[in-house]
Amino acid sequence: MTTIALFGNPNTGKTTLFNRLTDSYAYMGNWSGVTVEKKVGAIKNSQLAVVDLPGVYSLNPLTKDEAVATNFLLNEPQDIILNVANAAQLKRNLLLSIELLEFGKPTIIALNMIDSLRKLGISYNLDVLRHAFGCNLVATNARGNKGVQDLKQQFLQAEPDLTPNTFKLEYSSAIQTAIKQAVRGLQRNYNLGEQFASWLAIQFMNANKAVITYAKENNLTPLLNQQPYYEAQHFADKIYQARLEFIEATLKEARQQAQNPRITDITAKIDRVVTNPVLGLPIFAGIFFLMFKLTFDWVGTPLSNILDQFISGPLSSSANQLLTTLGALPFLHSLIVDGIIAGVGGVLVFMPQIFMLFACISILEDSGYMARAALVMDKLMSLVGLNGKAFIPLIIGFGCNVPGIMAARTIEQPKERLITTLISPYMSCSARLPIYSLFVAAFFSKHQAAIVLSLYFLGIAVALVLAKIYQSVFHSEETSVFMIELPEYHMPQANIILQGTWDKGKGFIHKAGTVIFGGTVMIWLLSYLGPSGVATNVGQSFSALIGRSLLPLFHPIGITSWEAISAILTGVLAKEVVGSTLMVLYHTAGRSMLVAALAHLFTPLSAYAFLVFILLYIPCFATIAIIKAETGTWKWAAYSVVVSLLVAYGLAFFIYQGGLLIGLR
Repeated sequence: MTTIALFGNPNTGKTTLFNRLTDSYAYMGNWSGVTVEKKVGAIKNSQLAVVDLPGVYSLNPLTKDEAVATNFLLNEPQDIILNVANAAQLKRNLLLSIELLEFGKPTIIALNMIDSLRKLGISYNLDVLRHAFGCNLVATNARGNKGVQDLKQQFLQAEPDLTPNTFKLEYSSAIQTAIKQAVRGLQRNYNLGEQFASWLAIQFMNANKAVITYAKENNLTPLLNQQPYYEAQHFADKIYQARLEFIEATLKEARQQAQNPRITDITAKIDRVVTNPVLGLPIFAGIFFLMFKLTFDWVGTPLSNILDQFISGPLSSSANQLLTTLGALPFLHSLIVDGIIAGVGGVLVFMPQIFMLFACISILEDSGYMARAALVMDKLMSLVGLNGKAFIPLIIGFGCNVPGIMAARTIEQPKERLITTLISPYMSCSARLPIYSLFVAAFFSKHQAAIVLSLYFLGIAVALVLAKIYQSVFHSEETSVFMIELPEYHMPQANIILQGTWDKGKGFIHKAGTVIFGGTVMIWLLSYLGPSGVATNVGQSFSALIGRSLLPLFHPIGITSWEAISAILTGVLAKEVVGSTLMVLYHTAGRSMLVAALAHLFTPLSAYAFLVFILLYIPCFATIAIIKAETGTWKWAAYSVVVSLLVAYGLAFFIYQGGLLIGLR
């Protein structure tokens, strides 16, 4: 199997091109840090594997995800390098290209987003660029699927005959002499190939942190002994300047001005409004409010009601009749009807709302707005010692906290990265959506979108307040530099929206068949059995005993139902299980019946306090595990559990008791 390593700056369409090449789908977005782990695909009818690496501006890593790309070159096998460059931003993008070409492997540069270049009224002579960089270049527009087949053919032709590229940049005589000396020592003492030794030497002189670490781990003395000399001679600055001068001269020679520029200023006109310091935040809030109106009022809820009628009606009654006809044991009969169908089915009825929400998020990503959202939030984030880059993981957390926390790898400063990791679980992930849907339908039917929006914004507010506290506690004074490219606005494409929605939503269906199914069976068993065996009614079950024992603790925040407490406990497994637990414990056959049951056990005030508690309390098991993985210790995972529980209880207590004081109910 031949391995193609896919490199490129953020926002060059790299992941889109990966999907086109491999006929598969990977998560896409218009912001830096969307690809936090390598993804592997295969080109059909070939022995070619494509590895999609995180977007990087250079091979000198500043963040954890950038280190993945450099370490892949150092430690993993690769046969061909595909470098994706934004054709409209070549002066910056080609800096990475030079670093990759110096590695010596066969390299193809894809000049992607070629349509954006043409809109500027500019074109480049590809033959001039090919000659200058000593490798092949292919013009592509991955979004429009143009040039992709030509690129595939390049790989298929290169597969049997992998010829190294011929690029070699002439640096100053002092640097050239230092490179030759280092290469001789590395070849003689460490048996390294000339090309790899040369690349190591250049990267070491360029103060590449990953390469310096590699040199120390392998005790590469020809480099380590000369490090003070390299630094004293400012080789890193001179290398950068030599590369930049070469790129500028090459582009000047290759540039061709088109006769009819078609560039429009529509993107700039829109940005003057949506990124306005005064209007930006209200527009952001308005867009999210519209998103929730579509999810809960206009599209998602009506479709959920139809699905609920089917599951609680024909499906449940048919299963009931079939099991009765077959003479199924009462235990099995109850497990299937009252446990699996009521529990798992009761969660699946929320699929339309969840998929509607993900469709809206995919539209915002594909249109280019999400990058603007991070820019708009930059000023607000700076007040708590973070920046817009930290808001990107929080946005991703609206879908799921796990990839949101993983996206914090894009943050350079360790303390800033830790703070972002600790506040990410307060983002309202999609798993909480079924719970919101139940309660807003029962208590806030005329204001569903507004109530859900308030919960999302409350999660952001709590996260920002804690971030400010952590900044003081951790003495986090250094902040990352926030740089983000604002891509052109695009008309969202139906296939990308459908793929994006499915990729985000399929995890919910997978959970329904695994975690939710297992949790439902566990809850059913606890409600079916009691201290004396089979419970004659649910009030004598283990679930009831556990829930009632905790009632005094939850009564101050308005929770007077032991069933709700049991649901809270199982929600630590996965937040979706809260809904299925309520379905099982209330013995309801459908969503509408559960909504009616809830109306007798909560008041609007206690219902909102309950939702606030669900929003903020202990993260699910998967989130706890990823916090441990990203911080490298269980200490911060345990800390997150304790603090989130205290914050949730304290805020729910304040809302409920405060509401009672002013006469709410």
